[in-house]
Amino acid sequence: MTIWLLKTEPDEFSYDDLVARGVEPWDGVSNPAALSNLRAAQSGEVCVIYHTGKERQAVGLGTVERTAYPDPKLNNDKLIVIDVRAGARLPKPVRLDQIKADSRFAESPLVRMGRLSVVPLTDAQYAAILEMSGM
Repeated sequence: MTIWLLKTEPDEFSYDDLVARGVEPWDGVSNPAALSNLRAAQSGEVCVIYHTGKERQAVGLGTVERTAYPDPKLNNDKLIVIDVRAGARLPKPVRLDQIKADSRFAESPLVRMGRLSVVPLTDAQYAAILEMSGM
């Protein structure tokens, strides 16, 4: 199973919005590499919810509830969404500078491809995020 880091602009849709809705389509992804990652996400896989913009930090967890399907808001089968179920809030957010300083992320697309909005994490990277968050 893969662990996914999903980026979102908190002013548009935050982790708190996901918690309030319970399950929500993860939309707005248009980058081909990010779409490929979204297509690979499987039901039950863990997601780390990451706020971009001024925050730049991992804030919560979720799970893939439904695998990729065409975005119902758009008339384009290439633009897909997955449904994400809210999970636990991280006890303390994990900032991007903390992630970049950790050698376990040296080869991560999170660090190497900063604009990629759907990023796979290794088990060690996921463990590092949980550790840094105090979980």
